[in-house]
Amino acid sequence: MSIATDVSPPAEESPVRPAATGRSWSIVPLLTRLHFYAGILVAPLLVIAAVTGLLFAFSPQLDRLVYDKEFHAAAAGPGLPKPLSEQVAAAIAAHPDGTLATVVPAAAPDATTRVVFSVPALGEQQHTVYVDPYTGEIRGQLTTWFGETPLQTWLDQFHMNLHLGEFGTLYSETAASWLWVLALGGLVLWWSRQRRNRLERMLTYDLKAAKGVRRTRSLHGATGIWLVVGLLFLSATGLTWSTYAGDNFTAALDSLDARRPDLDKSLTGGAAPTASAHHGEAPAAAAGDPAQVDAVLRVALANGLTAPMEIYPPAEAGAAWSVIENDNVWPVHFDKIAVDPVAGTVAHRTDYADWPFLAKLSALGIQAHMGYLFGLANQLLLAALAIGLLCVIVWGYRMWWQRRPTRADRRAVVGPPPARGTARRVRLPLLVVGVVVTAAVGWALPAFGVTLLAFLLFDFAAGATARLRSRAR
Repeated sequence: MSIATDVSPPAEESPVRPAATGRSWSIVPLLTRLHFYAGILVAPLLVIAAVTGLLFAFSPQLDRLVYDKEFHAAAAGPGLPKPLSEQVAAAIAAHPDGTLATVVPAAAPDATTRVVFSVPALGEQQHTVYVDPYTGEIRGQLTTWFGETPLQTWLDQFHMNLHLGEFGTLYSETAASWLWVLALGGLVLWWSRQRRNRLERMLTYDLKAAKGVRRTRSLHGATGIWLVVGLLFLSATGLTWSTYAGDNFTAALDSLDARRPDLDKSLTGGAAPTASAHHGEAPAAAAGDPAQVDAVLRVALANGLTAPMEIYPPAEAGAAWSVIENDNVWPVHFDKIAVDPVAGTVAHRTDYADWPFLAKLSALGIQAHMGYLFGLANQLLLAALAIGLLCVIVWGYRMWWQRRPTRADRRAVVGPPPARGTARRVRLPLLVVGVVVTAAVGWALPAFGVTLLAFLLFDFAAGATARLRSRAR
């Protein structure tokens, strides 16, 4: 529901068509104009987000195809896997220049163990060494980013910022900021057109309509109704880790005391660093003895943690090792423990069950947005949303083209926009409330606020220019 639905009053015959003088409680004309222009301007960003998101959703399958050698042991051995410390030692021997950052024990009988090293020259990226747990053979090495392979990292960055860095994130934040506006606006406009009909008319295609704008509008509107809940979900979850709106979201969680509890990794009661909301714990430079990893794993298993899990050495002397469950498939497991390997005890623990409700909701939303939460079903649902959104956008542009004037004396490439002056036709109390709400939303979602203000200024300038030209004529 992302492109203009043709539910407007008759379009303006000229740029200076006078607006009606009577005021109404209806916001449909104003919403029509906003939906029309916002759809045209934001749709290209939504196309990019849909296509890149569709590619990322199936990145796990692509990973298994491209990195089969690294991900899988040569063959499940006849006996038990080697001790985890021996696997880590084999990885260190193969990668002597890095600092041990994370150990990810094999989560399946045929999977490899992943030993991650921090390398200062790589910044946030790391080197991950893949070890056959039965033979200690090094199956490969990849440059990873928060556990993502090079392919998955490329697709992730492509979706987030088009590989344009911080500047590129403005595209995805703008798309997410407008997606919910277009979806809800389209819902209201389609309902206003269909409210006198039975409910099924809103949800089904009018295939009896004559070919042209009426049939295209039926495809556009009915499909948008089926997509609206999913689009609202993608918009909300995408904004939680965006640059500017994400900061406001984090501040809101802080004010509500609803953030994930931190794991105290200090054996003397010090504070713990905060984990990243999107990609999990940031790797730390190890200070512990890698040989202690066996004791840490035993304590974790004895205290109910299950694979897949990540083991982090202490970042400094006097700190505990930490073990984090990273099972992001429903039912999820995100429990964490801080382990004293010498005493064989748990120094601190945080359980997912004890997280605040909003923190749980945010974590589940992120996993679903990335296509992990419900496995293949989740991926197929995201694919349906992406393809449906692309169809709605194409139908929206097609309607714009189908509404073009075709008379010999008034030919145009596309249809005319809805008439100006719609804000002046809204009752003053409703208009004031709308301005206040819009300003508040614009503050919380800066990408929405800035682009909306730019649109209003441009529209005002275009209207003023049209009036001056009309007077000159």
